[in-house]
Amino acid sequence: MKVTRRKALILASAGAPALAQKPVSNPSGSPDEEVRRAREQVARAAEALEEYELPMSTEPAFVFKAT
Repeated sequence: MKVTRRKALILASAGAPALAQKPVSNPSGSPDEEVRRAREQVARAAEALEEYELPMSTEPAFVFKAT
């Protein structure tokens, strides 16, 4: 599947409305439980992104220079 920069941007921004919502805090959850759930969420997101193949030529190379 060929993914253009425009399509990649659409795919990346598809989750933005969900991220913009105020998170519901769980007063009964421990901080360790929150960290575990956050790590699981990141792992699921990484797995979802792995199904799209982006070749290195998709974006041009660039260099950050300190001024």
